[in-house]
Amino acid sequence: MIGSLAPVIPHIKALHIVMLALWCAGLFALPMMLARHDPAVGQADYARIRKATHYGYIMVVTPAALVAIISGTALVFLREAFVPWMFAKLVFVAVLVAFHAWVGHVLVTVAETEGIHNPPRAWLPSLLLATAILAILTLVLAKPELETIAFPQWLTEPGDSQLPFDVPRR
Repeated sequence: MIGSLAPVIPHIKALHIVMLALWCAGLFALPMMLARHDPAVGQADYARIRKATHYGYIMVVTPAALVAIISGTALVFLREAFVPWMFAKLVFVAVLVAFHAWVGHVLVTVAETEGIHNPPRAWLPSLLLATAILAILTLVLAKPELETIAFPQWLTEPGDSQLPFDVPRR
């Protein structure tokens, strides 16, 4: 741990938890709102739901995701949490990021195909999201000993090869 920054670690962790909760809540809410994009609703209702999902995604969920990822990355380096359970957690964080991108894609599709689109059902994305979140919580709270898993040698030891591109020098 970096000594001079030790007093701010609890504040960064609190920021990370709050932003993660906001991000995950938004990821749950947006598919439910998208499911309400029914072509049969009136134009005023359609416009209201579309604006709410758009602004929720752009102004709340995406900034919360960025702050959660940045603060989480800072915590990994400040706490020197380079352990197998953390890398397993990062796999599930990547699932959250992919889910976030999928929600953005669906939002754009819904916006561009008014009356033609078929909105996704809310239960399936919510189930996938809940699985990823529960896996993250389990890994963070249990901090299981994953050192007993036999990783392949190419994953645990650096290779003797160069990068496929030149690294700029200062």
